[in-house]
Amino acid sequence: MSSPSSRSSKRASFSLSRRQFTKSCAGATVGALAAPAFLRGQNLNDKLNIAVIATGGRGGGNLGSVSSENIVALCDVNEKNLDRAAQKHPRAKKVVDFRQLFDRPQDFDAVVVSTCEHTHALATMMALKHKKHVYCEKPLTHDVWESRQIRLAAAEAGVATQMGIQIHARENYRQVVELIQTGAIGPVREAHVWVSRAWGWQSEEAAKRNRDIVFVTDRPTETVPIPDGLNWDLWLGPAPHRPFHNVYFPGPKWYRWWDFGNGTMSDLGSHFNDLAFWALKLDYPLTIEGSGPPPHPEIAPASMQATYEFGPRGDLPPVQLTWYQGENKPEIWKEKGIPQWGNGHLFIGDKGMLLSDYGKHVLLPEKDFVDFERPDPFLPRVDSHHGDWIKACKTGSATGANFEYSGWLTETNHLGNVAYRLGKKLEWDPVEMRATNAPEADPMIRCERRKGWELV
Repeated sequence: MSSPSSRSSKRASFSLSRRQFTKSCAGATVGALAAPAFLRGQNLNDKLNIAVIATGGRGGGNLGSVSSENIVALCDVNEKNLDRAAQKHPRAKKVVDFRQLFDRPQDFDAVVVSTCEHTHALATMMALKHKKHVYCEKPLTHDVWESRQIRLAAAEAGVATQMGIQIHARENYRQVVELIQTGAIGPVREAHVWVSRAWGWQSEEAAKRNRDIVFVTDRPTETVPIPDGLNWDLWLGPAPHRPFHNVYFPGPKWYRWWDFGNGTMSDLGSHFNDLAFWALKLDYPLTIEGSGPPPHPEIAPASMQATYEFGPRGDLPPVQLTWYQGENKPEIWKEKGIPQWGNGHLFIGDKGMLLSDYGKHVLLPEKDFVDFERPDPFLPRVDSHHGDWIKACKTGSATGANFEYSGWLTETNHLGNVAYRLGKKLEWDPVEMRATNAPEADPMIRCERRKGWELV
């Protein structure tokens, strides 16, 4: 195990490289957006030509949010979704395999990726390699290594990027960040984030209690016909081949399975850990420890928790962040020391606490903040998360959840699952991208991809 002084030295060196990297990335973005190859113009009235990869479910929502622009290409492995989207955009080219879109990259300026989690990285990487602006649904990637590659590729491409964490654009989150960063509750050394969704590996009794609509205990062995119009092999993409079953498709069922997703940790973690990450200026953890029921080899847990230790960041003190999902909750919540919100963020500072959810927040104890005067707003306000990205594509402005920011957030979320699955406290080396005390974590940090679906 490395000494505290050596870890501190590595953090200082890595933080410096991050600052230099971010500065050069910002410069590259401005230069890229000025080039004709990336845009037809910087007039906000000009419309982008957008290719949309995945058009059902969340993809349909994203498609609707960018439909003010020119939708020139639609892609979905489910032809029913594809045909439904094409009814609204009849002039758009239809493709089933997203890799074929990039045979003619000159046809579009930007790409929206809303596939299942395990195919996010390749679709996004292909867009970045062709220097296309990218909006990718959360979580950005399926594993830690993919997230690092996407973040670096985005910096090199110098295009506008955004991960789909729509709450990031809302007023409540911005007010909380302003309160924390102006010292309303003093230096924060402890934070807790919890969500009550309990989907995944659990007992049948717990599944009923938690209203989990899909109860599975193991990989199905029976054969089920593939639905008409679904290209199952393309849906599997980089994941190991397995026969079709309706416990994987349609809807959010797939996200429970390690081969396709990472459960609630990376899904809702992208939304909820976002606020702590933003407010506390987090980057990478020094250690990660997970706990919960014995890990299932194929299915993510319904309930678990993960604790991260972050070192000092500039003048900010070290902080411990703990994530809880399902039936797990912070002790202060269980003891009714705070309001019993089903989902929330709790920041514990030297001068008080701040409790938040998606749409509300409160300073605690409330009696101590009766005469509190809020700080003047200093964060930019945006009309919408998608609009923030579209504006950046056209003008070179910054986005709130670009891949530089969301890449670090995604890495951290995935590491919580790795620690849980190994049942071991991980000592994290962010430069080498490995757990120094757990070489057995390597296959989870970088998952194997099926031939023909390698991240290049």
